[in-house]
Amino acid sequence: MRISSLFLVLMLAACAPRVQDFAPSADTPAHVSSDVFYTEDGTELPYRSWLPKGKPKAVIVALHGFNDYSRAFEGTGDFFKSHGVAVFAYDQRGFGASPYTGVWGGEENFTSDLKRYVEVLAKRYPHTPVYVLGESMGGAVAISALADPAFPKVKGLILVAPAVWGEGTMNPIYRGTLWMAAYTFPYVTFTGSGLKIQATNNIPLLRRMSLDPLVLKHTRIDAIYGMVSLMDSAYDHVSFIHTPTLMLYGGRDQVIPKQPVESARDHFSIPITYAYYPNSYHMMLRDLQGEGVMLDILSWIRHPATPLPSGYGQAHEPVDNHL
Repeated sequence: MRISSLFLVLMLAACAPRVQDFAPSADTPAHVSSDVFYTEDGTELPYRSWLPKGKPKAVIVALHGFNDYSRAFEGTGDFFKSHGVAVFAYDQRGFGASPYTGVWGGEENFTSDLKRYVEVLAKRYPHTPVYVLGESMGGAVAISALADPAFPKVKGLILVAPAVWGEGTMNPIYRGTLWMAAYTFPYVTFTGSGLKIQATNNIPLLRRMSLDPLVLKHTRIDAIYGMVSLMDSAYDHVSFIHTPTLMLYGGRDQVIPKQPVESARDHFSIPITYAYYPNSYHMMLRDLQGEGVMLDILSWIRHPATPLPSGYGQAHEPVDNHL
């Protein structure tokens, strides 16, 4: 019995989920060139920027979702650029044109990269308010990063359909099966084509994404496992957020269920602005009616205490400060 148990442990260790190394102590400080973000450990992450003429009224650092990359904010960037707001978005580790595409970047890397990128932009725009916008997985990264007291102070946090699906809100059978798969055959990939999930009502966009080689089509099991762990962490850290927050969620979201999102919303320790759009999908900013969501974000940035133009927003007080 002991021999068989030892054999099982060795087998699981040999097939442990793969995560990119966390090495934040390199001699080269984080900085940006014209289109590359050099992280603290020297990793090169491509980025896109949408810059208005003259000095921007605000700066948004935008984090994309799972299997996506910085091009996700193409339309969003153009919109905010036209309203005097600069948008910066980089390919997070393991996604887009970043190194080791498909290999899970790891929460420590994700949060460290965001911290360094915000620090770089804060120095570039010393008197301009900086906001962090996280879509789906990007929202989970943003929550985990901003929960750290050492994170540089930003003006606001914008969560768009955030991936907050904590342990208590996910089917334990699914979770256990995923754990076993991640430690048994982590390298196996899935396409998700059989899930029949519609992420947006913008069909031309979905077609374009299906042809885009930088949008991941095959996902390693250990990356899915890493994503679930990240969602856990984000859910557990919302009560540590002390940054003014705008949280947005769509009634037609087929990716992140409503219950864990509302549960996470109720665990904030500060009042936040929460907006529920009954006809929006998961990719809210890229829906056919996405401009209405962007107008709400712009309004919140300009006048956070004013009701959102869509009428879908409401001030939400903390419900339970104990997770």
